[in-house]
Amino acid sequence: METQTATTLRGRPREFCTEEALAAALRVFWSKGYEGASLTELTQAMGVTRPSLYAAFGNKESLFRKALDLYERDKLAYVSAALEAPTARGVAERLLHGALAMQTSGTDPKGCLGVISSVACGAEAESIKAEVLARRKSSDAALLARMERAKADGDLPEHIAPAELVRYLSAVLQGLCIQAGSGASATELHGLVETTLGLWPGR
Repeated sequence: METQTATTLRGRPREFCTEEALAAALRVFWSKGYEGASLTELTQAMGVTRPSLYAAFGNKESLFRKALDLYERDKLAYVSAALEAPTARGVAERLLHGALAMQTSGTDPKGCLGVISSVACGAEAESIKAEVLARRKSSDAALLARMERAKADGDLPEHIAPAELVRYLSAVLQGLCIQAGSGASATELHGLVETTLGLWPGR
């Protein structure tokens, strides 16, 4: 009888929606960064107990990685769409306007989860920092490949180095997120985007 009861308890479905709980965790990490988000804040926002969190998501590091997956899938979907633009300028436009829309949506936290967590400095956060930087490197590599193709197609001026252009564009995108997180208005952020596009080389 005890075995049946234990089996029943183990087989009982979770009393919370894991997707909703993960979305709530994402907002905490996004607002506070990996180091700044405490387990107490996470469990309160997610509406779960610590044992339930561990059972469903693993430890804090594992939870963050799942939240980062959700962030990239739902909030950064515009990045993959940007790479499909027919011109290099079109890629830049989609990236910049996508970032602008996210930062001015009024529903999501300001700033960039990746930028916030990549500056983590504690020993606990070293693996998280490495994970964030590795993902950014992968994203930059995809953007570089697209700009190199644009250069080969004659879509960029001869004197423009694709690698430097990607570094510049990445710096602008990160700067836009940092300024948004620091309180810049939608008008100011829009001006940054339009100025950047106005300086874009070639057509």
